[in-house]
Formats: sequence, structure tokens, C-alpha cells
Amino acid sequence: MRTPGKVWLVGAGPGDPELLTLKAVRVLRAASLVLVDDLVNPAILDFAPPRAVVRHVGKRGGRLSTKQDAIHRTMMQAALEGETVVRLKGGDPLIFGRGHEELRYLRAHGIEVEVVNGLTAGLAAATGAGIPLTDRACCHGVTFVTARTQAGSADREARDWAALAGGGTTLVIYMGVACVERVADGLLRAGMDPDTPAVVVVSATLPPQRSVRCALSALNATVQREKLRSPAIIIIGPVAALADPVRTDETAFGLLPAAHTGQAPACV
Repeated sequence: MRTPGKVWLVGAGPGDPELLTLKAVRVLRAASLVLVDDLVNPAILDFAPPRAVVRHVGKRGGRLSTKQDAIHRTMMQAALEGETVVRLKGGDPLIFGRGHEELRYLRAHGIEVEVVNGLTAGLAAATGAGIPLTDRACCHGVTFVTARTQAGSADREARDWAALAGGGTTLVIYMGVACVERVADGLLRAGMDPDTPAVVVVSATLPPQRSVRCALSALNATVQREKLRSPAIIIIGPVAALADPVRTDETAFGLLPAAHTGQAPACV
């Protein structure tokens, strides 16, 4: 009887291969089957052995190359056949990555599975733009939120805009540029200050990385005018005013009050 294999849910981080954990590299080097998400940098696959079979099963912006239940079955069947399966997911498997669905499915079918955390894109994007997500003078917390809702729930808002707008934390919004108008309008209607600083970071940690700063009231117009597209992270809150000017573009409209007056932002 064949000894069952094991599945590893591995976070590939935001893109730069040097940001992989040592454990992720070790696990990849032992893989016999690698199931890769769309946003994973192809260079990361260089850590897999030549004998490993690589299958691209990624998802981006709601477009599916492989249905989720098919991914579940592939992992289970390969493990039952004795394979060492690496499910390579962008960022961290358990932050907006459906990692828990895969974990739960595999455990329910008696498959040994382990998670290897990865650096989530929200942290990497903030660092790339020179933004501290917390600052003791103005922000003591961070809220990570996805702008996408579960399929079939368009008739109900998955987030409480009032709680987000009044929470006093830095908002780090994943998958938000495709619906940026709804995000900005929701926060403004809930009472968030229109002058709240916002930064959009595109392709964090990769050579095309770009950061653009504006006020919340100009966020939608900025994304459209500057043609900002996924993959991107939106960071909203006082700390966004601290973005490194060398690495961050300031839009010609919707400038922050500090940019007009020359005064330092309140949280400096």
C-alpha cells in the first residue's frame, strides 16, 4: 500500500523571491507537484526541483483558470498517490487567499496538510512606499480588508463602512482598485474626512512598483486618471501622509492639505 503524501499551503509573498521564508524555499525544493496561483512570480518556481510537475491554477480579478473544487480534488488525489504537493499562493495563504477552505477540505478527507506563512502584500506595499502602518502619534492599529465580496452577495454590503470609517485605524485594502469608486464613496458617506491621505501601491516589491498619493476625495479620480491596475493595495489613513516622497508620486489634484501649506502632517 502506497504511503500517503502531504500537502503544503505555502505563501509566496508579494513577488520578490528574496522575501520568501527559508521554510518556503525548503518545502519547494522537496516538491513533486506544485499548484501555482496567478500572482506568484515565475522566478519563485526556480526553487522547485526539475523533476517537479508545475500546474498553473491561478485566479485573478474573478477570472478562474481552475475551479476551486477542482483544486481541492487535485491536491487530495495527488497526496493519496504519495506526492509532496506544494500549493503556492500569493502573499499569505490565510489572508484573503482561500487557504482555510483548502485546509478544511484536506483535513476533512484525512490528508496531512501544513501551512507555511508568507509576507502579505499589504505589509510589503506599505514598506515599499515608505509608510509605517502604525505611528504612536496618530494610529495605533491596522485593519486589513478585501474589497471583494463572496460570489452571490452583491445585494448586501460585506463591510460595515461606518466601522471602517470611524475605527481610527490604518485601512489596508486588498483587491480594491477595480471597485475603487464604491470603496471611496462608502467611506465618505460613512463620514471619513475627505482630506484623509490615501496611497495606492501597484506591483509591490517588483520592478514595475509604483506608489501614488492623493486625498480620499480624489481616490477614484486618481486611480482612473493614472490608470492604476491590479495587483494593487490601497492604504488609507493619517500614516499615508508619511509616504516617502522619493518613492511616491503626488497627484496634481486632490493634494493633501500639508502639501499646500508646507506643514508637516499631524502624525509626524
